[in-house]
Amino acid sequence: MASWSEKMLQLLRRMNNFHLPGSSLESCLRFEVAGEQVGWIYPKVASILGCFPAVFRPYGSTITFSSGLDTFESRSVAVDEVLKELRREATFTCLIGWRDEQYAVMPRYCDPPLMYMERAATSLFGVKRYGVHVNGYTRDSSGNLNMWLARRSLTKQTYPGRLDNMAAGGLAASCSVRHTMVKECEEEACIPQGLAEQARPVGTVSYTYEDDEGIFPECQFVFDLELPLNFQPHIGDGEVQAFYYYPIEKVKELLVSEEFKPNCAMVVLDFLIRHAIIEPDSEPYYHEFVAGLHRSL
Repeated sequence: MASWSEKMLQLLRRMNNFHLPGSSLESCLRFEVAGEQVGWIYPKVASILGCFPAVFRPYGSTITFSSGLDTFESRSVAVDEVLKELRREATFTCLIGWRDEQYAVMPRYCDPPLMYMERAATSLFGVKRYGVHVNGYTRDSSGNLNMWLARRSLTKQTYPGRLDNMAAGGLAASCSVRHTMVKECEEEACIPQGLAEQARPVGTVSYTYEDDEGIFPECQFVFDLELPLNFQPHIGDGEVQAFYYYPIEKVKELLVSEEFKPNCAMVVLDFLIRHAIIEPDSEPYYHEFVAGLHRSL
């Protein structure tokens, strides 16, 4: 039977499988906007996009926009129209989960957006997605750590019923990281704004995986929020069905179970490393863990 460390290493490999030998990376087409690569596209997706020559133009191993679509607005509108047609025709299963939520598309987070795209479609183009995750924890007088976990609602489009961080959400276009963090804390866990604003940004977790619905280069902005010992989060907008309060060793055990949403397990693993629950002298895969949490997108 695989050890805890081996199971965690397997999880990190799954969440970075786009970089592993045998992935589709070699066969994918580059998605370029204004001369900048912003994503990867499966050949089968590229062939369908080729049915829209007024919008998409292939050249070599690259897909870009047809001439005339040279502004932020024109690209965003044209792609949205194509995606809505593909949604009506039920061409791609990922579009069943249409969110009516726009994500910004750019080469790097620090770059100005080149266009907006419906969140549900981003995996078809392999464009980078950003999110915000909050570790809610307490520390008692003896220094013992406990952590609040959320269980996702059974109505969630992805990973229903799985364990999650106390609060988390995607970074929508034109929203700042801190605004998103406070909003998710308030909406999902009923954390007052004044308390949520005490959360500290502690870094990012990044990875790229692929599955039948596309390619997912993702970066999560991570916050730690130390909560009062007597504080208890409450269900807010219905995206969470329950909250649990566990000793940190119990949380560690749960990470490698099938109960945890995989990228949320990565966020907690990062917490365990930063708070020295996992140390290099006692964890043989320490270096592999750190590397797997911070892959270049």
